Amino acid sequence: MNILITGAGGQLGRDCARVLATKNTVYAFGSKDLDISDHDQVRRYFQEIRPDVVVNCAAYTAVDGCETDKENCWRVNARGPGVIASSCSEAGARLIHISTDYVFDGRKAVPEPYRETEPVHPLSQYGASKLAGEEEIRNRITDHLILRTAWLYGIGGRNFLKTMLRLALSDPRRPIRVVNDQYGSLTWTHRLAHQINTLLAKDMTGTVHATAEGHATWYDGARLFLEAMKVPFVMEPCATEEYPTPARRPANSILENGQLKKYGMNRMVPWQEDVAAFANQFRAQLLAEAAG
Repeated sequence: MNILITGAGGQLGRDCARVLATKNTVYAFGSKDLDISDHDQVRRYFQEIRPDVVVNCAAYTAVDGCETDKENCWRVNARGPGVIASSCSEAGARLIHISTDYVFDGRKAVPEPYRETEPVHPLSQYGASKLAGEEEIRNRITDHLILRTAWLYGIGGRNFLKTMLRLALSDPRRPIRVVNDQYGSLTWTHRLAHQINTLLAKDMTGTVHATAEGHATWYDGARLFLEAMKVPFVMEPCATEEYPTPARRPANSILENGQLKKYGMNRMVPWQEDVAAFANQFRAQLLAEAAG
C-alpha cells in the first residue's frame, strides 16, 4: 500500500519511515517539505501520491514554546490534523494520527492509569492544541485511529535520554537534578513504529493508547539509562516545584493500552527492556553524538 508519513523529520516519523517501508511504498516528508496546515499543498501531495494510509507524526512538540508561540502551536497541532483529515476523507484514505498523554491533567493517584474512555482536561497550550487536533479528526473522518503515546525517545532527534547522557559526559562529578514526582512510561519510537505497523493490517478505529508497559519517574528512567550506557554520573531527585517550567506537566502520565490488549494487538513491552535495548544497540552512536 501507499503510505504518506508527515512529520518525518522527527524521531517517530523517522522510525515509522524505516519500519513501514519494509512491506509498503512509503512517502515521508518533514515540515520543511510539507506544511500540514496548508490545504492546497496537502491536496497536491495527495493527488500525486494517492495514499491508502496517512500516518500523521507532525506536531509542534516544544511544550514550553507552545505557551508563547500559540499561533504556530495551534496551526500545527489543531488546524493541521483537520486539514489532513479532510484530505483523507476526500481521497478515501485511512488516517493514523499521533496524539499525547498531555490531553489529561494527571491528577489521578499513581499508579492508576488513564484509559481511552476517561475525561480529558489538558493543563497546557500543547495539551489543549493536541486535544483540539483530535476533535478536528473525529469531526471530519470516520476511518481514523488516534494513537495517544507519551515520553518518546529514539535515535533520531533530541530527547530526554540524550540530554541526560550529554549532561553526564560534560561533567561526571556534577550532580544532575531530575524530577522524581512525575510518572509515565518511557516509550521507544522504534517499538511504537512496529506497533503502528501491526495496526496497519487491522480495521480498528477510534482512540487507542500505546506506551511502554510499566511506569517510573523521570529520575528512575534517567538512572536506568545512564547505568545501561555504563557512564559515570551523579544524580539527585527533585520535585516539580523545584524545576519550574512555563507549561504545566501532568504528574501522572501513565496510560493503559486497554484497546490494544482487548483486541490482542499490544506489541509494547516493559519500558526497562526497551531502554536497555536502546542503550545496547546505539551505545557508540549515542556517545559520539553526546560528546560532539
